[in-house]
Parts: sequence; C-alpha cells; structure tokens
Amino acid sequence: MTDLAHIRNFSIVAHIDHGKSTLADRLIQSTGGVTAREFRDQMLDSMDIERERGITIKAQTVRLHYTARDGKTYILNLMDTPGHVDFSYEVSRSLSACEGAILLVDASQGVEAQTLANAYLAIDAGLEIVPVLNKIDLPSADPDRVKREIEEVIGLDAANSILVSAKTGEGIADVLEALVTRLPPPAGDATLPLKALLVDSWYDAYLGVVALVRVKDGVLKRGMRVRMMSTGAVHEIESTGVFAPKPTNVDELGPGEIGFVTASIKKVADCKVGDTITEDRRPAAEALPGFRPSLPVVFCGLFPMDAADYGRLRESLEKLSLNDASFAFEAETSAALGFGYRCGFLGLLHLEIIQERLRREFNLDLITTAPSVIYRIQMTDGALEELHNPADMPDPARIAAIEEPWIKATILVPAAHLGGVLGLCTDRRGEQVELTFSGDRAMAIYRLPLNEVVYDFHDRLKSVSRGYASFDYQMDGYRAGKLVKLQIMVNAEPVDALATIVPEERAYQRGRQMCGRLKDLIPRQLFMIPIQAAIGGRIIARESISAMRKDVTAKCYGGDISRKRKLLDRQKEGKKKMRQFGKVEIPQTAFLEALKFDED
Repeated sequence: MTDLAHIRNFSIVAHIDHGKSTLADRLIQSTGGVTAREFRDQMLDSMDIERERGITIKAQTVRLHYTARDGKTYILNLMDTPGHVDFSYEVSRSLSACEGAILLVDASQGVEAQTLANAYLAIDAGLEIVPVLNKIDLPSADPDRVKREIEEVIGLDAANSILVSAKTGEGIADVLEALVTRLPPPAGDATLPLKALLVDSWYDAYLGVVALVRVKDGVLKRGMRVRMMSTGAVHEIESTGVFAPKPTNVDELGPGEIGFVTASIKKVADCKVGDTITEDRRPAAEALPGFRPSLPVVFCGLFPMDAADYGRLRESLEKLSLNDASFAFEAETSAALGFGYRCGFLGLLHLEIIQERLRREFNLDLITTAPSVIYRIQMTDGALEELHNPADMPDPARIAAIEEPWIKATILVPAAHLGGVLGLCTDRRGEQVELTFSGDRAMAIYRLPLNEVVYDFHDRLKSVSRGYASFDYQMDGYRAGKLVKLQIMVNAEPVDALATIVPEERAYQRGRQMCGRLKDLIPRQLFMIPIQAAIGGRIIARESISAMRKDVTAKCYGGDISRKRKLLDRQKEGKKKMRQFGKVEIPQTAFLEALKFDED
C-alpha cells in the first residue's frame, strides 16, 4: 500500500480554452505515462465529440508516477475538468475528490468569467490552489498584468505563480515540483471501516457499470462485498484498477487513492454519483457528505422520429443519465409528436451535447421541442405548482401569479465592446447590479430572466463583443412577471409542441414571427390553411397558406358565365368540407425552425 505522504490528488480548473487538456497532456508526457507512439493530443478527451469541438465535457482522471528533486517517487492523481458553464457540476464533483487544484489562467487573455467561478468552487471546497499562467510563448502574453488581475478580481496571492507554456513544455517541471511541495497529502486510515466516495460512473457493454471512486478510509479489494449506503444495494467487487492513463488492474485501492471498480452492477439506479461505498460486513457509521445534486434549469421534449424507437430511446437515456448525473428525464406524450420524454439540462450546450450523443452513440433520430425553464404558478386557491411544459399551463382564471427563474450573470468584456454588451442585457430585460473596471477590462454583473438566456444569449453575446466576452451565471431565485402562454394553432387545432411562455409586451412580436416562419415551412394543401397565434381566446397574429387550385373551368370555352360560376361554387363547397375534415401534417423540421428568432 502506498504511503499517504507520497500521494497528491489535484484538479486543473480554468476558463474554457485556457489550455487545461494541453497541460494535462504535457504532465502525462513528462512523467512517462505513455510512450511516444501511444501519445495523441487531448489524451483525456475520450469522446469524439470532445475532440471535434475542442472542449472537455466529462471530467477524466489519470494516475502518474513522478520522481521529485528530493529523489522520492510520488503518485499524482490528476483530474482534468471541463471549463464551460454548463458542465460546472463536473468540476465540483472532481474537486470533492482532491486536496489541491491548479488554477490555470491564459497569460494573454487574463481572468475570465469561468476562471472566477471555478476558483471560487475550489476555495469553497477548501483546496490548496497553485496559480499557473499558461501560453507565455504568445507575443501578447503579459504575466504581470494577469498576476495583478488574479489578486484584484479573485483575491488570491499570485506572487509565486508558475509561468508555463503547455504547448512547448516550458515550465512543466516547475509545475510537477510545486504539486509535490505545495499541495497537502490526503488524510485517511487503512484500519478504519471502508469509506469510498463514488465520483463518477459509466456503462460498459462487457463489464456493466464501472464506478470511479476516491477511497477516504479503509481498503477496497477484489472479492470484497460492498454496500451502497444510499440505496442499500450489496455487490461483490470483481476488479479494482487505476487509469495510467490506460485502465490497469491493481490488487487494492487504499486511503487517498482514486481508481475504478467493477462489480457486475446491471441496474443504473444502483450506482448514484455522490454515494458512499462501504464494506457490507463492517459498515462505516455514517456516509460521506457527497455533493449537492445539480438541478436542471432548461427543459425540452425529446421524441423519436420513428415511434418504434421509443423503447430504445428509454434505454439510451438511462445509460446516459448514469454517465451524466446532472441529466434528468421523465415520460410525456404530445398530440403532435406521440410518445417521448421531457428532459432536464444544465443549459443549451448540455442539451446539444446530449442530443448529439444520442445520435452518435445510440443511432437515434430525434425531434426536440422548444427549450423552456421551470415556472412557478401561484393558484387563486393558494396552491403553488411547478410548470415544466408550457402546454400544461392551467386555466388563466385560476392563476394568481406566474413566477419565472432569474439568474445573476457575470460578464467580463474589454471596455471597447462594453456598450454592445450592456445594450444586449437591457434588451433581454436585464437589471444592472454592478459595473467595475480592472485595467481595460470591465466586469458587469446583471440580473436576467433565465428564459431570455436559454435561446441564443450566448451566441448574441459573442457576436456583439467580437468573441471577447466571457459569461458565467448562477441561479438567483424566482420573481413574478407579466407572462402569458402563446399558443400556435394550425387549421384551428392547437399545436402543443410550439406552445411557449413569453412576456406580455413581446407576445405580439413573437406571434407574428412564428406565424411567418410556419407559413414558409408548412407545405400547401388542397385547402387554405390558417396559422394563428393566440393568447387565451384572443388571436393576436395570423397568416394563411393559400390552397393549391385545380382549374375546374378549363373545359369551358366561351359560353354563359353561369356555367363557370356553378363549377367554381361546387369547388368552393368541396374545399370548405375538406378544410373541416382535412388534417395538416407539420414537417418535423418545422418545429425547431419556427422557434429560431431573429433579433429585430
């Protein structure tokens, strides 16, 4: 068993695209974790979608062996974490398994919104933080300015920051030495009853559920019968191992070590992330604190293109939710789309990634309904209801007030682009809380309705700031607002998949936009199709798709007009009857297209 004094568990936290995965690559190479032939860029980004987009989605772990300058050999357990705001839950999970963190900051761009958010996550978790300035090989690098920013914006002492270039490998030896000398070793006792934190889990077709664990006390070994403390499920450990970075089996995992276990766990529900694993025969007295479950903030419906795929969609969602504890789903039905699932996500990127993974990993074609947030409805009888789907909104006569979720957003932007950013926040019903300057960069703190952010706020922010603004947010409670349900009707039938909740003052504009979009997207029929936007019983916008006409008078050459009139009247009667009984098929591509709004 490894001596605790020779183990270091640490995470790399940073803003998106500041070089976390590249630094992890250099650390793996420097410690000889892989041979030159096995090495590839972004070693720890295992999913194709991560490599294509150049972002980390899942936190990954690797065990490295490092011989320090004092001649002792240390085990370094590295956890690479995502930088995007939608995956901050992955960051908090990783931090709970570590004693220290490298705070990585780009030496040219400086402190960004997620740098700030992730630094505070690490400080709250009680971790020792080592500031590292990356990309010092760039001509625009200004380490002195960035050190000042770390001290002014985050409040950390940056005097002994380490300067590195993860791309060229400069300064990597100093980082490794700092990990050994500046980070504390883990605490734990091998003689106490087993206590291991379940940090992550995923599904393997051959092994069943694979669990990533951090052992706090006791020893985890093959053949041991263990119990999940929250579910009470008992399993026998089949194998224990570590990622080095390839999966390597080991005899046992002792205190302070991070590794994986398999136990032929078939059911996804038996392996809850944040649970405590203990020995069945000699259980621990109490569970570890775990971590707060993440609450989804954006909801949308996922429906299979082919109704026969419904069962396969359920299995796929179960396997994905095992790997991604922040993703929630429940069954729902829609008159327009049939059977599907209402799914909860941490943000729009999270939604996009889940959709893409379902398509790639499980070969499913899906229709996605309009993203919506959770509204709270205060009824006239005093009851409080949560509304996940706008189509389920109760009768307005029974509603006393509708509350919508608000967020507190932190936006860091160069002063030159501040005007456009403030204009965008004001357009989205934002309220300014604070505006401060550090050098030529501004930090704006705004309160915004979450509903205004989930559609395309991030894209608009990047375009008004030429890509320089960075954005992070946290939930800031609920507030009552003048909100109405906008219902779209096609041929006098409501389409529940297109129902949305909008501020009253914007309902007319949104209704006009939606009707205009649908007019272009729905194919013509043999009868006229009215498309209407309504609030309650009041129609606020309308477009009509004209009918395809057959020239019934083509065979009449000259002669009396009354003969032509008789034929046209008979056609009109037929069209009237057809409109009454005819069904309009809305193409599946129309659902998402109709919801894309242009900024007017």
